[in-house]
Amino acid sequence: MDTTAEEITFDQNRVCNFCRMFDTEIKPKWIPNNGGKDKLKEILNTVKEAGRNREHDCIIGLSGGTDSSYVTYLAKKEWKLRPLVFHVDAGWNTEVATKNIENLVKKLDIDLFTYVVDWEEMRDLQLAFLKSGVVSQDIPQDHVFCATLYKYISQYNIKYVLTGYNYATESVLPSSWAYNSFDRTHLKGIHELFGTNDLKTFPTISFFQRYLYYPFIKGVKIIRPLNYITYTKSEALKTLGREVGWRDYKTKHGESTFTKFFQTYFLPKRFGYDKRRAHFSSLILSGQITRKSALKELKNPPYGERETEELKIYVAKKLRIGVQELENFIKLPKKTYRDFPNEAYLLNLLKFIDRLVGKRPVGI
Repeated sequence: MDTTAEEITFDQNRVCNFCRMFDTEIKPKWIPNNGGKDKLKEILNTVKEAGRNREHDCIIGLSGGTDSSYVTYLAKKEWKLRPLVFHVDAGWNTEVATKNIENLVKKLDIDLFTYVVDWEEMRDLQLAFLKSGVVSQDIPQDHVFCATLYKYISQYNIKYVLTGYNYATESVLPSSWAYNSFDRTHLKGIHELFGTNDLKTFPTISFFQRYLYYPFIKGVKIIRPLNYITYTKSEALKTLGREVGWRDYKTKHGESTFTKFFQTYFLPKRFGYDKRRAHFSSLILSGQITRKSALKELKNPPYGERETEELKIYVAKKLRIGVQELENFIKLPKKTYRDFPNEAYLLNLLKFIDRLVGKRPVGI
């Protein structure tokens, strides 16, 4: 990590706060180091018991990325669960991602529920965010994925959600590089200012629903099973490739064309943020790669020059704008979520209450 992360600090030994946080807050509680297999077995038994006599005992959102694909594979193949697996098609799936999802579903013999977002609404919202100048351009995709998850939870009355989020590969992410994707006030505020069409069908979720209604009233529990096992990305890729014909994207979140453009070109060029620093830092802390190899890789651009040009042309064409107009968004005055309507104060209040009553378990 470097000082593009505004919140970074270093102690007298030149160790940054991200590493200190990992050592003091995550590593001591990291469940693989503390009877993870038994705890996971106990949780899975609870999930199965709760789903007895039901068609599905849990729900998994399948993005097509490595983590969610591996959780889906383990859930069906190793843990013998009966998941409802859903995918949100926001219009940006790569061909490889589509094929990976098809192979996974076919090999595992599971039903896939796909929600297709209205492209005209998605396009209008995506352009509104580009016009706003904020850093978090992936909010439209992330928000609709979360909102659709809870739509299926309500429809099928499922209590347990399995997610691919994990500390082994995602323990480091500067808050200054992104903003909360679940802030509906923020999403709608930006669209009202810069959008041109109404969002008639675009699924959204409120702060009350996400943080209070579903977890406390409906009793929905989020389970992060990869935090209970020794999760190694390279081994997961080998398993998926061998068992279901899964192909690697080479870049994190490469299953989405827009996310690939956003992370490999837009962020580095506009804000100087290279998300590989956070991704590699997480892998270093979990012992999966060395700092030396990560620094060597950072000397290379995130994406080849030819591939980047092709990516820009594709994104511009998909949004029905010119490549130069897409480039012009990068030159706009830089804005933060604070410049637009938001509910950050509510999230800060929730974090404060969490600290008072004690933090939630690492895996749940």
